[in-house]
Amino acid sequence: MNPNIENFLSQKRIAVAGVSRNPQGEAANLIYRKLRETGYQVFAINPNAELVEGDRCYASLKSIAQPVDAVVIATRPEVAEEIVRECAAIGVSRVWMHRSFGEGSVSDAATEFCHENQIAVIAGGCPMMFCEPVDFGHKCMRWILRWSGSLPK
Repeated sequence: MNPNIENFLSQKRIAVAGVSRNPQGEAANLIYRKLRETGYQVFAINPNAELVEGDRCYASLKSIAQPVDAVVIATRPEVAEEIVRECAAIGVSRVWMHRSFGEGSVSDAATEFCHENQIAVIAGGCPMMFCEPVDFGHKCMRWILRWSGSLPK
């Protein structure tokens, strides 16, 4: 496994930005659930919700009382830069910008900001492709992305 991915998934307290109150089919909610079910302490981030997936939801990373180790960004790309700036401000040093096929959450400006501010960034892919046990769909996605040379680094 890629060392950046291994390092990210070795963290225990992970925030997921972009969770929705209407979770049906939302990537952020699927990731949030998977991390929670596999033993991570997860924190839902959505400035417009108080409760998501039956758990407390936070308006921002800064509103979480204890520090988080890493952040999954599953928002629109234009929001990603704001989130990585907040990560730098509070000392979060690991970010994963979700993307399966299409644009996803990856922002070139956010990626560059991470590089300039010593934030380890995974720009693309999905944590569910690596978080054991991996479901069949994400195994297929991982294989396709590996085969095409697009597996996140």
